Amino acid sequence: MSDLSSEPEWLTIPALVNLLGMSQSRVRHLIDDKYLLAIRRDNVVSVPSLFLRDGAPVPELRGTLFVLADDGFTDMQAMTWLLEVDDSLGVAPIEALRAGRKAEVRRVAQALA
Repeated sequence: MSDLSSEPEWLTIPALVNLLGMSQSRVRHLIDDKYLLAIRRDNVVSVPSLFLRDGAPVPELRGTLFVLADDGFTDMQAMTWLLEVDDSLGVAPIEALRAGRKAEVRRVAQALA
């Protein structure tokens, strides 16, 4: 399992507020409603920049997060799976989602149950 701290860019809540042009409350709702996935890193809530595209959450992420939650994944397990290269996809699942491979990613996620 790779170390998530080696990922290139993580955004804090204040950074997301600035980047998305939303209130802190609205950003927290995006996380609570599974439009974004956040974990605590060094006691700071953070979101990988890969989860954003064109100044908004990657739309395909939300449904995938629900599939993973239904499979019993914790937030940390879901984060790890999304960021690590998956052998069946050939890339990290978040990269596949960003490339428009939503159905394939969700099939792989469902098979993890």
